[in-house]
Amino acid sequence: MPGLRAVFWKELSDHMGSRRFLILFAIIGLAGLWATYVAAQSIRGELAQSPESRFVFLQVFTASSGLLPPFTSFVGFFGPLIGLALGFDAINREMAEGTMSRVLSQPLYRDSVINGKFLAGVTTIAVMLLSLILIVSGLGLQLIGVPPIQEEILRLLLFVFISVIYIAFWLGLAILFSIVFRRTATSALATIGLWVFFSFFMFMISAAIADAAIPVTEGTSPEVMLSNINLKQGIMRISPTTLYDEAVSTIVSPSVRSLGPVLRQQVQGLIPTPLPLSQSLNLVWPQLTTIIALTLVIFAIAYIRFMRQEIRA
Repeated sequence: MPGLRAVFWKELSDHMGSRRFLILFAIIGLAGLWATYVAAQSIRGELAQSPESRFVFLQVFTASSGLLPPFTSFVGFFGPLIGLALGFDAINREMAEGTMSRVLSQPLYRDSVINGKFLAGVTTIAVMLLSLILIVSGLGLQLIGVPPIQEEILRLLLFVFISVIYIAFWLGLAILFSIVFRRTATSALATIGLWVFFSFFMFMISAAIADAAIPVTEGTSPEVMLSNINLKQGIMRISPTTLYDEAVSTIVSPSVRSLGPVLRQQVQGLIPTPLPLSQSLNLVWPQLTTIIALTLVIFAIAYIRFMRQEIRA
């Protein structure tokens, strides 16, 4: 594709040197390092009591002291902001400055422009997450003194992959809004508003709908309460944030055996052993495929909209 490489390297250099990216990277890095340090202190105390614990290294990313959330929660919260920051002005800023028409007047296809911008953003996200994982892993290894086993390394790589796809969804959404809206402020507010809705208000909406459809009182049977919770979770899974949280919690925490509520009779007699990686993948396969599909659909809509957009000098 003519011009794709030039657009990719130009956008990648702009992202890596932009102040917004450096500020967000510093915020996530400092918060993640502090959460890792606090979690490592509690892990060291648990190791002194039970030195034969399995998957100790993964607890560096999942353990919480109660004051700070784990590292995975920081990525899930701040990750969409990085995708939004990289893409909310990807198109409309160049349209407003008049540079888009000059770029397309060169022997350069339109699809090279949008594909190069999206691939550069995804590459920036992948480099950032992989760098954070390596930094946190080095700190955790120094603090707890327990190296990761092969399965833990594979689970961390899957965590990075899922996080990149999830943040790429918000990047594609930000690029779509930068095509739809002419002003960068409008596209930024629209993307942030949608992120706030999915991250905070979706829980309240799902709870209200579930309680209205299946009321729960003091004398409600466990089966009815289970139906209420299942309906609430089904509505919550409309949000990509919920899908990401479920996928990451299962991959990084091998002790997670179910993503929904279970009755006491269903778990009676079961030995609480960690799941192997293959079974953890089977458990979150619907969530993972849905996140990938949503990312591809959002970018496809942005691609079609950009290819049909009228661009004047």
